[in-house]
Amino acid sequence: MAYPFYKDNREFIKALEANDDLVTIHQEVDWDLEMGAIIRRVCERKAPAPYFKKIRDYPGFEAFGAPLATYKRLAIAMGMKPDASVQEISDEYVKRTTREPIKPILIDKKKAPCKENIWTGKDVDLFKLPAPMVHDGDGGRYLATWHFVVSKDPDTGFVNWGMYRQSVFDEKTMVGPVLPFSDMGKMFYGKYVPKNKPMPFATVIGCDPLAGVAACAPSPIPEDEFTGMLMGTPVELVKCETSDLYVPAHAEIIIEGEVIPNVWIEEAPFGEYTGYRTSPREPRTVYRVKAITFRNNPILTVSNMGVPTDEGQLLRSFSLGLEMRKLLESQGIPITGVFMWPESTHHLVVVGTKVAYSGIATQIANLVFGSKLSPWFHMVVVVDENTDIYNKDEVIHDLCTKCHPIRGIRKYEQAPGTPLYPFADPDDRRWSRGAQVLFDCTFPLDWPKGMVPIKVNFSNPHIYPKEIQEKVLKNWKSYGFKD
Repeated sequence: MAYPFYKDNREFIKALEANDDLVTIHQEVDWDLEMGAIIRRVCERKAPAPYFKKIRDYPGFEAFGAPLATYKRLAIAMGMKPDASVQEISDEYVKRTTREPIKPILIDKKKAPCKENIWTGKDVDLFKLPAPMVHDGDGGRYLATWHFVVSKDPDTGFVNWGMYRQSVFDEKTMVGPVLPFSDMGKMFYGKYVPKNKPMPFATVIGCDPLAGVAACAPSPIPEDEFTGMLMGTPVELVKCETSDLYVPAHAEIIIEGEVIPNVWIEEAPFGEYTGYRTSPREPRTVYRVKAITFRNNPILTVSNMGVPTDEGQLLRSFSLGLEMRKLLESQGIPITGVFMWPESTHHLVVVGTKVAYSGIATQIANLVFGSKLSPWFHMVVVVDENTDIYNKDEVIHDLCTKCHPIRGIRKYEQAPGTPLYPFADPDDRRWSRGAQVLFDCTFPLDWPKGMVPIKVNFSNPHIYPKEIQEKVLKNWKSYGFKD
């Protein structure tokens, strides 16, 4: 089945409007906190995405907030029914990302909308772009909150798209954290810094929605090919002005330059995906800007991280969880599902499995904690195939009734972490140290069958025979119930 796709952000905005999931704000809004406050409230209320037509001090610029902060918007981005369930979206995502990669196509600069305006040399001025003050107390104005950074391995030529926040320092300088275990971090600190060599970069703001999804995913292939897999058609790229990097031709704004080795500028704090302002103000990675290109009337995309849910939590939960599903299935584990609760700020993953042998929960935890995904979460809950992993009530019930408070919990100390964990002490944050834990919510196989507790609920045929269930469902509305 072929699904529609959106070649750019503007087509996606129209699709949201057609599905009553967009609010166009015509009155002028202030880049200083007002825009951020609106987007934060939208995320917390799961309201339609805000589309700002007028930004104070920046005539000609627009902004689009919370572009993928709900599963409804993710479903629309995937070209699916707006009311598609999380499981339906997950299954479709896995289906698309297990087919052959689709290589991008290169188009001429004259046909690329992102080249409609080009600033180089003295014309480059980041302050001419409407970077918002997202949260009061942030360490600066963050221009790049929903975007991706393009970088390339100097030895293999492998291209990475990844989301790394960037704040404006001066007219030609941005700064932000690049963690050493991230794909870009491995590339920069492992290959460019030892040679004291600047790394070319391109920041892409206002990409098509599926390119944004791909940039959040832990993809084993280049994200431009991964985007093609999600779309079902090649993504169109165009060459940068100042390097041999290629960027989506239909993006809104492109910022080109070099990441400078062995130079640091203090950055942070910033309201983060954990729902807290945890980032300490420390020396961080420096981006020197050499060119800015953009569409006419460019639309700045803005994500406002905070208390769940927003794009950072939802998409990382979604893509990381599905990569774990692929990992476990590749090892022959009888998995029935994997889901990272976005409300956990993608720190908790629930794995459903058929309990085929003793110790399967520990094996699952060892595999996922030993993977490259490990620093982004620290809790694994393993349930059996009878539990709906997408149902919070069922998962909480299992956690509180099937997990033994001693034997069911396994601790993993001296694990990798991130400096963003709110529970980490200052020293752990400094060195990115963490800890991890497994909650085994499966009943042991060696229990006598008659001693295994039976769950008391409507759908259990051991509690209510099938004919009784069918009779009640058939007569539900005649009883007087509306739903």
